[in-house]
Amino acid sequence: MKKRVFSLILAMVMVLVLVVGCGAQDKDSKTDSSDAVATKEAANDAPIANEDIKIGVSIWSSTDVLGSQCKLILDAAADALGVQVQYVDQGHVSEKVTASVEQLVAAGCNGIIICNSSDTEMTSAIKTASDNGVYMAQFFRAIHPENSADIYKMAQESPYYVGAVHENEPGNGEELVKILIDKGSRNIGLIGWEQGDATWLGRWEGYKKGVEEWNAANPDDQVKLSEPQYAGTSSDGGAKAAEALMAADPTIDAIIPAGGGGDPLLGAVAAVERAGKTDSINIVSTDFLPDLGERLANGSIAGESGGHFCDPMFAFMMVYNAIKGNYEVPTDGFYDLVFPYLFVSSTEDYAGYEKYFVETMPYTNDELVAISEMSYDDMEEVALNLSIADAEARSTNPIK
Repeated sequence: MKKRVFSLILAMVMVLVLVVGCGAQDKDSKTDSSDAVATKEAANDAPIANEDIKIGVSIWSSTDVLGSQCKLILDAAADALGVQVQYVDQGHVSEKVTASVEQLVAAGCNGIIICNSSDTEMTSAIKTASDNGVYMAQFFRAIHPENSADIYKMAQESPYYVGAVHENEPGNGEELVKILIDKGSRNIGLIGWEQGDATWLGRWEGYKKGVEEWNAANPDDQVKLSEPQYAGTSSDGGAKAAEALMAADPTIDAIIPAGGGGDPLLGAVAAVERAGKTDSINIVSTDFLPDLGERLANGSIAGESGGHFCDPMFAFMMVYNAIKGNYEVPTDGFYDLVFPYLFVSSTEDYAGYEKYFVETMPYTNDELVAISEMSYDDMEEVALNLSIADAEARSTNPIK
């Protein structure tokens, strides 16, 4: 009888232990940003090996014109450093952008680089990253300090938001308008991709400024800029937008498909060709096409800005160094790298780009490793120096 009582008591004790243990486990599984910080600080005592690093890439598309170029350089960087990389294509769809961060965190990524559409999406993205101790950087995007002041402050205060690599989009827009004006265009049709997209808004600001400055200086030779048609990020969308512009104003002599990965540009060019207006409508855009040299020669494209597919590679390096503990991530600011565009408006301009950015990668594996080992300031200098002339010089004197 005593033996049976003892067994019963023992069984009850074991059940109690299991219940308490499960309750404690449930409590511990809820991670907030302070828990993540403490965990990360403890982990930093033992540097993480490269083979254990996984960096996620949340991108609108890893297969379109620009996205595929980004993937090539990111895969090269991952191979050179011996780290893992995982992609999620989200199509600039807001709910998919935020879900992609959760998916990459769940996949065990130590860091994430992201090209989203709007500042508001970064609220959820930064919170998810911070709550889970995952470093994050943007590429082709930057949070606007005035228009999105609360989100900007959130990014500054997060110990896991590393920063942004982006371009001077207003300056880009001004330069493209100048190319069109220099080629004689005076009636410009405009194609955007997504309303509210931060990069699109920056370019549009530049187009308008370029036109306004010209008109102020040339009262007898005015330039007209249309309101934008929106194309999304598809070739079909670009074609329909171009057709709408030509139908609304048959005197249009230039079209700017502002961006969206390159596919809207392809659609717009095709629409102009079908209309038989290749000789009378100049087209400029951002995001180099793989056959840009041929298109500059046959006149279907008058000029482009691009060559910026290395932009995500530098964001990748920033996150990599944050994971390794080499770059301090402040809680009162973040790294902000303004990446240079390359501009081409002739076959001569394009020849050097083709040789050093298309036929080969702009950085060798050894150079990618060297960049990964630099301080942030030195890495930023390398990024700011990127040009066709820089790539040509490094072909005989590589980065070491």
